[in-house]
Amino acid sequence: MKTLIVDDDFTSRSLLQRILKEYGPANIAVNGKEALEAVRFALSSGEPYDLVCLDIMMPEMNGLDALPQMRTLEEEHGNRPRRRRHDHHDVRAGQSEDGHRLLLDLCDAYLVKPSKRASYLMSCAG
Repeated sequence: MKTLIVDDDFTSRSLLQRILKEYGPANIAVNGKEALEAVRFALSSGEPYDLVCLDIMMPEMNGLDALPQMRTLEEEHGNRPRRRRHDHHDVRAGQSEDGHRLLLDLCDAYLVKPSKRASYLMSCAG
């Protein structure tokens, strides 16, 4: 399973990378712009991500702005079969219900931060 971890928080990135490394390669991006570059490169090289762990609140480009662009890139490359790739979003407690509904329209699952290892594994298992 090839994973992209996108988070501006070092601790969150490190925790996810440590958890997910036993399932396959885990690449890192620190904001939505870097994530788009990584997704574009992975698609063009014929090795798309199976899982994207995308934080919502980040500098330069947040997750809510990056995700629709990722979906567009996937469609342009003919790589958008539903439920093949799972997106996992970290949402902070207290974020609006509208934000949660928007996420569910664009992704397969989300978690509210802070979360525990078992929650990450359950979400990522599909």
